[in-house]
Amino acid sequence: MSRIGKKPIPIPAKVTVAIDGQDLIVKGPKGELKRTLPNTVEVVQSENVLQVNRANESRPARQQHGLFRTLIANMIEGVSAGFQRRLEIQGVGYRAAVQGVKLVLNVGYSAKEGVQFDPPQGIQFAVEGNTNVIVSGIDKELVGNTAARIRAVRPPEVYKGKGIRYAGEVVRRKAGKTGKK
Repeated sequence: MSRIGKKPIPIPAKVTVAIDGQDLIVKGPKGELKRTLPNTVEVVQSENVLQVNRANESRPARQQHGLFRTLIANMIEGVSAGFQRRLEIQGVGYRAAVQGVKLVLNVGYSAKEGVQFDPPQGIQFAVEGNTNVIVSGIDKELVGNTAARIRAVRPPEVYKGKGIRYAGEVVRRKAGKTGKK
């Protein structure tokens, strides 16, 4: 039995969960999320607790048991507290700004207006001090995916460490070339 899959999911006071067949709808103070569950997983709600069970003991059911328990727990956490991912920009002249809802990155490319990012629906951008970008939203998968796409614009390079990195990410540095002797 999956150790993660058999853990019950507590439902906070401000969150409501509706189960309609294989559709799961979670509503909270930050918004609403919906997910269709596979036939291999069934969700049972009792008072303020959700329990995720397998429909059978097939291999796909065993594989998806813990996964969907975690996805449902993330949905509940997202609509109640939300998620955020922080990015740091390092390099001389590298900076970020928010124009309206768009994120504009000036990270060494020749385009004067910089690289512009339109946020997907449900994602907000914030910039602190020109070099710290905060990606926030209620869908953990979408927040992480958007942060990864921003990082991919200029990943940190290994010689000088310039580029966009996650907050707290450690970039292994390489020694540069040595001069002729």
